[in-house]
This record gives sequence, structure tokens and C-alpha cells, in this order.
Amino acid sequence: MTELKFKVEGMHCASCVLNVKKAIEKIDGVKLANVDLSTKSAIVKYEGNIPFEEFYNAVRNAGYELFKEEEEKAELEFVRKERIRLLVSWVFTLPLAVKMILSMIFHIDFLPEMLSMYVDIVISGIVIFVIGFPVIKHTFIAIKNLSFNMDSLIGIGTIASFATGVLKISGLKIEDFSVIGAMIMSINHIGNYIKELSTGKASEAIKKLVLLGAKDAHLITEEGIIDVPVENLKVGDILLVKPGEKIPSDGVIIEGETSINESIATGESMPVDKKVGDKVIGATINQYGVIKVRIEKVGKDTFLSQVIKLVSEAQASKVPVQELADKITSYFVPVILLLSILTFTLWFFFPAYGERIILTLKPFLPWIMEGSDRLSMALFASIATLVIACPCALGLATPTALMVGMGKAATNGILIRKGEAIQRMKDVNTVIFDKTGTITEGKPVVIDYIAIEEKLFFEVALALLSLSEHPLAKAIVNFLSLRQIDSKVKVSSFESIPGKGVKANIDGKMCYAGSLNFIEENGIVLTENTKERISNFLAEGKTIVAIAVEKNLAGAFAISDRIKPDSNEAIKLLHTLGLKTIMLTGDNKLSAGYIAKNAGIDEYFANLLPEDKIEIVKKLQKEGRVVAMVGDGINDAPALKQSDVGIAIGSGTDIAIESADITLVGSNLTGVYKAFLISTKTFDKIKQNLFWAFFYNVVAIPLAMLGILHPLIAELAMAFSSVNVVANSMRLSKVRL
Repeated sequence: MTELKFKVEGMHCASCVLNVKKAIEKIDGVKLANVDLSTKSAIVKYEGNIPFEEFYNAVRNAGYELFKEEEEKAELEFVRKERIRLLVSWVFTLPLAVKMILSMIFHIDFLPEMLSMYVDIVISGIVIFVIGFPVIKHTFIAIKNLSFNMDSLIGIGTIASFATGVLKISGLKIEDFSVIGAMIMSINHIGNYIKELSTGKASEAIKKLVLLGAKDAHLITEEGIIDVPVENLKVGDILLVKPGEKIPSDGVIIEGETSINESIATGESMPVDKKVGDKVIGATINQYGVIKVRIEKVGKDTFLSQVIKLVSEAQASKVPVQELADKITSYFVPVILLLSILTFTLWFFFPAYGERIILTLKPFLPWIMEGSDRLSMALFASIATLVIACPCALGLATPTALMVGMGKAATNGILIRKGEAIQRMKDVNTVIFDKTGTITEGKPVVIDYIAIEEKLFFEVALALLSLSEHPLAKAIVNFLSLRQIDSKVKVSSFESIPGKGVKANIDGKMCYAGSLNFIEENGIVLTENTKERISNFLAEGKTIVAIAVEKNLAGAFAISDRIKPDSNEAIKLLHTLGLKTIMLTGDNKLSAGYIAKNAGIDEYFANLLPEDKIEIVKKLQKEGRVVAMVGDGINDAPALKQSDVGIAIGSGTDIAIESADITLVGSNLTGVYKAFLISTKTFDKIKQNLFWAFFYNVVAIPLAMLGILHPLIAELAMAFSSVNVVANSMRLSKVRL
């Protein structure tokens, strides 16, 4: 199965989206086409070898333009043409509009009546059929294919308006709406151009991500250091990165130490200390030291490129509530065409009802055409009905909010992989956390110690545990290294006893390191004071590693997996949203209880296997809870998949991230709260947009059918409704996370 992404231009409403989707899906081999209005993109999955020309021709025959994703210039060229079309149309239309207003309101006429009509017809014809040719072309293609869209309504409305001028010149007693037709077309150009700019503004998050990357790199070669474009880098290249410069691409530090601002990846402003062997992300900023970096990923494989791809795909995804809007939209334009025909019929054949409306409302609405013949009034109302209807607002309501919301999330280190997670998040009432690596840092560290004779205790511990590969031994060795402890004792007869500890002969004395049971098994007796202090450590869930020389205890280390600095704050923030928090862990009950209490977790389950975690998720769901699961390890993947919303910590394993709906790029747990906040705010915007889109059409269409709305006001209102939806979505970018 091959997947390609294309850009599509010429789409103005949700009906256009359906037309493009149908055109692509008719091609043999195409399995799925996901077309999005706000991003003007089409993601196509197909089998076999389908040339680009076949996609291009299919979309072009439907009345739209298709080009490859990389063709940014073509997209900019389309926007430029829209701007030129808008300006030229008003150069012709504005004099007509001024002439019409002077004649209607001030009774000032510069030209004889017959000459004035010819001028109106000629200039209106240029605006409608020459400058507005794309709209007229789409209209005839739509009639031919019986697949109507927003352009069809505008096209039919302007052609009908123009026809009235032709009929009047031919001698028919009828109102001349040709100038109104030209104005409708010009106002339509305004609406389309503003939508182009607005949806472009909505996609700024992606554009900003693209611009974040470095442009050049200092490549270290045998001849010296040369500057090369980033796109010329290859895996294995060695780069020099100076303070204040962006890391050109993903890699690993091979020389030097520094602090790096990774806020573009994690959303966190605090710089992260880096040393030899640490990974670095392209586009992050080297703040202090000079470092050498070996490149490990380039081009589309880099972190930044993957984020851009992920966010683009997520923005094009759909939420369940959009299905209703899509279903309504698929019938929208044909229904409006029928309502327009019905409006014409009623006004033409039953003019008495219309006259009553006019007499009642004339004092309040001076533009109502009192005294007009029934054909003129029928055309007036039916044209208004055609141009007032706005499927654009319905089509833009969901994708623009998703685009802005997901872009905002991405710039804060939150990658929402699936649109439906946005809608599901609002119903979540329970958040489950894995312990290790999620609430805690995921690595054991020495928290405290008891030393009977500190120098002997440290030296024996370092000598014994330096030879062990156990994680607890490594934690102690790291602790002692930081204290610059140096052991010069002679070790012999080293022996490791799995699950218990190690022992060896050190300078002729038998020494032990391991659990309390292991120490006691070898005849070492603890004093009451030592037992009491160790009991306090155990009560706090800490693991004890004791050190003994011969039959005497030298001391003991208290080791624990430290709670992340932000875990407690994150849990408190989630509680402010009314969410219940639960922790799951394979650790012992004492340790789990201590961590849960200090992190502020409501409930915890300990001694769990991976299959136990998924069963707890299922049990909660059966009880009616809507569950979000936060985890980072392979053992969390089944529970992440089972939960209603899976949230993976980005520093975790790939399999956990792949199983999740949302990924937090950094390991900061406050990102969970931010994910909830941005999801709920985004869905609120979707609901607001859909409400106003439906409300506008429900109110405006009957008013137009009653002859209350002037076609010009109707077209202005239609354009405003679409822009309003996009502007409302843009407010998401102001949300503080």
C-alpha cells in the first residue's frame, strides 16, 4: 500500500471536498482518499503503480487543480492569482456600484438609460464570465457531473442576474440585476481570498515548524571546516556547533559539553545539560559550549520532519462530530438549488403572499422591491436564496479548529496523533498512570544512607559493587562517584548470588553487599537503632542495600526511584479538572503506596503484570469510567491501546508511542494537563463553529426565501460566516497552556 500527499487548489466548500474525494476514489487501485479543506490537501492510499498524471487529470476533470506536496510555489501562485482576480474584478465593479447607488438613492444619472444598460451588461459580463471564469467553469462542470458545490450556487446566481439585463435589453419588462450579479461575483472573490489568507494563517504552526530548522552547518572535513546547506548533510557527518547556533540535524555529541534549549521539541523553556554520548535534536539551540555532533538522521527521518508529518496527518483527520456535518453538507447544495427553484415558483405563481410580506416589512427594510413585477421579485428572492447558503462554514468548522488546536499543541510538545482523541478527551473522568518512568524518573538513585564507619563503608561498597551489573549496584556506584570516593583495596574471590547480593574477599576480610536477608543469612546482627532507621526507610518504600565487613555492618544505602519534580503539580492540576487519578505498577505495595501518597494519587494498584494492567482498564470501563492511560514502557502498550485515550511519554519506547493517541515529546508530566486543556478547548471551538454555521444557515435561508434579504447583503453575509468560523478557530492560538 502506497501513501501520497497532494495539494488541491480551487476548493471553497465542503461540497468541493466531496467532489475531489469522489474523483480520486474512482481511480482503479485507490483504496482511500482523505481530502481536507483547511489544509487544501489530499492524502491518498493506493495499490499498484498509479502515475501522478492520472490523479492530476481526475481532479482537473472535476474542476480543481492538483499538485505535488513539495510544490509550494504553485500554492503561492494560486494565492497570487486570487489576489489579482479580486483587485481586477473591483476595478470594473466599483464604478458600476457607484453609478447604481447614485441612480437609486440620489436619482443622479450620467448616461442615457439605454446606454447605461449596455454599459452595465458589458462590464458585468467581463466581471462574471472573464474575471470570474473559474467559478463559471466549475458551475458547468458541476451541472455536467451533477456534483454541485459552492461555486455552483454563485455561478447560477450570477448567470441568472446577468440574464435579467439581457432580457431587459431584449424588451422584456423586468428589473435589471446584472450589476448585482457582478457585485455578487466580486464579493465572492473577497470571501475566497480572505478564506485563503485565513486558512493559511490557521496552518502557521506547521509553517513555523518548517522554518525552525537550521539552514547551514559547519561540516568537519579532512581539509578543515566548511559551511554546507543542511539538505546536503549525510548520516555519519561530523559537525561543529557553536554557542547560540541551532543543531543542524538529529545526532549524538562526540565531543564537548553544553546546555541545549529544547523548547521547540518539548515546550519546556529550561535548558537541558548535555555531554558526550547524549542525543541532540535538530533545530534545538546550543546555548553555551562548543560541541561536535555526529549526524544520525537527515531529511524526512529527523525528529522535526516526523513531527511535521504527524501534525499534518492529524490535522487532516476527522472527529466523530464532523461526520454529521459532512453528511448534511453532501445534501446541502442540491437542497439549496431545490429551495431556490421552490422560491422562484412560489413568488412567480403566488405573488399575493409575497405582496403581504412586502407591505408588512417595507418600513423596516427599504431595499425590498415594492411594486416590482412578479418575475423580477421571483428572481430577486431565488438569487438571494442561492447566494446566502453557505456550506463553506460547515466545511471549515471542524478542520480549522483542529488545525489551530493541534498546531498549538505541537509547539508545546504535545503531538495529537488522532483527531478523534480531541472529542474523546472531553468525556474522560479517570486518568491512569504507570509508575516507573512516568510518575517517577525511572531509574534508581541513592536517597539516603546509614554509615557506621563512613570511610570503610564507602570504600568496601565501591570495591564490591563496581564489579556488579545490577541496576541498584550502578546507582550506588554513581552516587559514590559523585562524592569522588576512590577505593584502592584489593578484591578477590568475587561471587554474585542472584536475587540476594555479592560477596568477596577484600584485603583478607570477607565482605558482603546485598539485601537485609542476605546479610542476616551470613551471620551479621543489626543493632536496634540500625533496625529502627532501616524500618523507617522501608516504610517509605525505599529499597535497602546493606554493606558488611566480616560479622559487622558497615552501613546501608536507601535507594528509591525518585518522583519527577513536576509529577505532584501535574496531579494537582488534573484534580482541578475533576479527574480521578490511579497509579499502576509492578513494584511492591510499600514502595507503590509511598510514591502514590507523595505524588497525590487517589488510588493505586501494585505487584501487577502487563496483563493485569489491561484488566484494570477494562474493569474501570465496565464500571462506566472513561479512561485515559499515561505510560512509557513496552508493558504499558496493551493498556494504552485498551484505554479510551492513550497518552505516551515521548521519552519512552517506540512501541508505547505507536500505541498512543497522544504523545508528550518531553517527559514532563504537566503535559498531560496541557493535553486535556488543549483538547477540551479545541472541541469547544468545534462545537461553537458548528453551532454558528448551522444557526446562520437555518436563519438566513428562510429570510432569503421570503424576499427579505437583498442578494448583495446575502452574499456579504455568506462570506462573513466563513471568515467568522476561521477567526473563531484562530482564537485557540491565544490559549495559555
